[in-house]
Amino acid sequence: MFRHPGLFAVLGALALTACATPRKADVSLPAGYEAPAAPAGAIALDTWWTAYDDPELTSLVEQALLRNPDVRTARSRLDEVKAQRTSAILQYLPQGDANASGRRTDTEQIGGSAASIPGFNTSGVAKQYSATFNVSWELDPWGRALFAYRSANAEVDRVRYAFETTRAQIAADTADAWFQARGLAIQIADARETIRIQQDLYRIASARGERGLAATSEADRVAGDLAQAQAQAAGLEAQLQVQKRAILILAGRVVEPTANINAPPEVGQAPAVPAALPSDLLERRPDVRGAQAAVRSAAGQQRLAQLAFFPTFTFSPGLGWSRIEQPGFSTETQNWSIGGSIMQPVLSIPRLLSEMKVQNARTEQAVTAYEKTVQTAFQEAEGALVNLDADRKRVALLTDGEARARRAFNASRIGYERGLTDLNSTLSAEQSWRAIRTQLTSAQVQALRRSVQAYKAVGGGWPVQAYAAK
Repeated sequence: MFRHPGLFAVLGALALTACATPRKADVSLPAGYEAPAAPAGAIALDTWWTAYDDPELTSLVEQALLRNPDVRTARSRLDEVKAQRTSAILQYLPQGDANASGRRTDTEQIGGSAASIPGFNTSGVAKQYSATFNVSWELDPWGRALFAYRSANAEVDRVRYAFETTRAQIAADTADAWFQARGLAIQIADARETIRIQQDLYRIASARGERGLAATSEADRVAGDLAQAQAQAAGLEAQLQVQKRAILILAGRVVEPTANINAPPEVGQAPAVPAALPSDLLERRPDVRGAQAAVRSAAGQQRLAQLAFFPTFTFSPGLGWSRIEQPGFSTETQNWSIGGSIMQPVLSIPRLLSEMKVQNARTEQAVTAYEKTVQTAFQEAEGALVNLDADRKRVALLTDGEARARRAFNASRIGYERGLTDLNSTLSAEQSWRAIRTQLTSAQVQALRRSVQAYKAVGGGWPVQAYAAK
């Protein structure tokens, strides 16, 4: 049939010569983090938010994981890719559709000579019926379907890990917003305490001025500080309302009033992050797993681009039936057919070579992106652990400093009330205590927010064990 039977072999050899395979990604990491050693704990990283022993936080995170629009969008994207995987595989299975048709023709002669012979009549009713079922099946001796299946599976894995990454991010965002709200509640409580203190000082200054023990301007000075404290409290209350609305939106509770979020004015200590190794990131981080799956998907597409140089064999069987009825004549037939075709790229080879180079470049990009994702994951994890340790130390120092400043202010206030110290000394002590108290609140909230970052950075917030076999 072919004058040059070695043509296919030569073309196949040329294609294989141009083939490339993905290079092995360099994902080497240090043996450990340059951060203080974390205690070995039994905290479940999959649901790290339960470690804070805060029922309200746990409820908010669970609601967000179910209702948040970003999570629902990511889930729909996963459903889409799963359907696309099925479509990619079905194209390598037999394709065919059944067709049926019928036609009736009424003929009436209105002039000329009449004729009536079997198979031909100038008048009368003719009926035609037919049905066919033709199949086209691309035979796959080169394994295109296998590589298409692997590539589609890898793409599903990539999107599935993207879905888990989104869920982990939403959990972290919800916890972060919750701790910010509690920090604002503490600041509001502190501002109200400052108002109470200023009102008390105003009462004392007014009484001293009325008795001639101090200038009346001292009361005016305290009144100015009181107004400032009241304005600060009003501003903080507005910020807390905005933060509560952000929490409701994250949790998918947009229509509810902000009063439904009760943020108590207190924060606890950040729980310890369990000990982990940098190498654990390769399995624990969903974004790293997703980048690895993207490499597999690109490698499958690269292999399909290489196989495009090989011939395509198509098998085409078919069945048919027809019936014709005319005056004085009828016939009914059935048939079957079998055929095939071979398509060998020739003039399209330059285009295929270009497409293969494009896919090779895309595969290299996927490998590089995988390497960068691993490096970024390590940077985030180590940075979060180092900063969390620094935040804990800062909280400890400020806790001691706040206690000392509070004692100093109480002593100064008593002295001012008894006429032993002046107003400037009392206000200075009060401002010093208030400043340290504000710093302590900020440090406590920052430590909690940093612990959330650390949990997420080491790969918490998703059911890693459910993907152990993938």
